[in-house]
Amino acid sequence: MASDNKGRPPYPPFTAETAQIKVKAAQDAWNTKNPAKVKLAYTPDSIWRNRDTFLQGRDEIEAFLSKKWERENGYRLRKELFAFTDNKIAVQFWYEWYDTEGQWWRTYGLEDWTFSDDGLMRKRQMSGNDVKISHEERWYKDGVDVNTVPISEKHW
Repeated sequence: MASDNKGRPPYPPFTAETAQIKVKAAQDAWNTKNPAKVKLAYTPDSIWRNRDTFLQGRDEIEAFLSKKWERENGYRLRKELFAFTDNKIAVQFWYEWYDTEGQWWRTYGLEDWTFSDDGLMRKRQMSGNDVKISHEERWYKDGVDVNTVPISEKHW
């Protein structure tokens, strides 16, 4: 098993190609909904702001994600590269989920990531908005590859 402090390629400074690889690796990891796995992409002292919640460190990240995925049923996520510089990546995302009453939601948002030299994320800021959708309005229906769903400009 990998060490908790092992780095994650690709490493900064990023190119368009390596930034895209980093974004899709994050998307794939989050879609596992496995907080113990996801937290390993972050530095042990990583700083997060997720909407109005402020976290620091892998233990807080794991606890936050555990609660998130207990509440957000049917969670499916897509992330797309928005911009990048040497050690920073900005991401646009969309995810769908349903609550305990069966109401479907689509969350739209942006993330700002800063990486350490070893490729682990040392800072993550997320802003998002939840929009009620009907079952028929869902993009990520069972079995669909989230990367193949066309997302029109009105949703960007």
